[in-house]
Amino acid sequence: MWDWNGTLLHDIHVVLEATNAAFGELGLPVLTLDRYRDLFCVPIPKFYERLLGRLPTDEEWVVMDGAFHRHYFARIERTALTEGAADLLDAWGGAGGTQSVCSLAGRDHLAEWLVRLDIHHHFARVDGHPGTGPRQGKAEQMVRHLAAMEGVDPARTVVIGDATDDAVAAAAAGARAVLYTGGSHSRRSLSAAGVPVVDTLEEAVEVAGNLVS
Repeated sequence: MWDWNGTLLHDIHVVLEATNAAFGELGLPVLTLDRYRDLFCVPIPKFYERLLGRLPTDEEWVVMDGAFHRHYFARIERTALTEGAADLLDAWGGAGGTQSVCSLAGRDHLAEWLVRLDIHHHFARVDGHPGTGPRQGKAEQMVRHLAAMEGVDPARTVVIGDATDDAVAAAAAGARAVLYTGGSHSRRSLSAAGVPVVDTLEEAVEVAGNLVS
C-alpha cells in the first residue's frame, strides 16, 4: 500500500515553498527543509502547535490551511513521480502483487493526478481524504481501506510512506510499514516509529518484499 504525497509523488520542495509562502502571509518564520522535516507531524494542527507554542484556534486553522493549499496548488504542475516509482509499480504488479493508495490528499485531486500521470491502472483501490475537516491522521481511513479489499490479508500488507503517521496507521490496520526519507520527515524523526527506514523507494519495495516473504 502506497502513500501519495512525499512518497509516490515527489512534492516536498513544492510543499516547503507553499508552506513558507503561507507563513509569509501569516507572519510566521520561514523554515528550511531540515527544520520542516524535524517539526512536521500529523495531525497538521500539531505541526502548527510546534511552531506557535499552542494549537491554532479553529478560525486560525481555516486561514492557515487555506493559505497553504492556495500556494500548493499554484505550484503543483512542477511536481512529478519520485524517481524510479513508475518502474517499481510496473515490476510489483507484473510479479502478481496487489497495490493500492491510501492518502490524506483530497480524493478528487488524488484520482485526477493518478490518471494524469498514467499510473491509476496499477491500483486495486484508491482512498483519499473526503475534503472536509482537518486531516487528523489516516489510521481509521487505512482500517477501512484494507477492510474493503477482499482477499487482501493485512498481515501480509506493507505500507510504504514518508511520515510516522503511516506507521501508526499501518499498525492500527494490522499491517507493516516501511518509511522513506525523501518526503516530509527527517530520518531521525522516522526512526522513532520503530519500523524500517530507507532512503529510496527501490529499497522500500525490497524491504517490503522481505517482510512478507
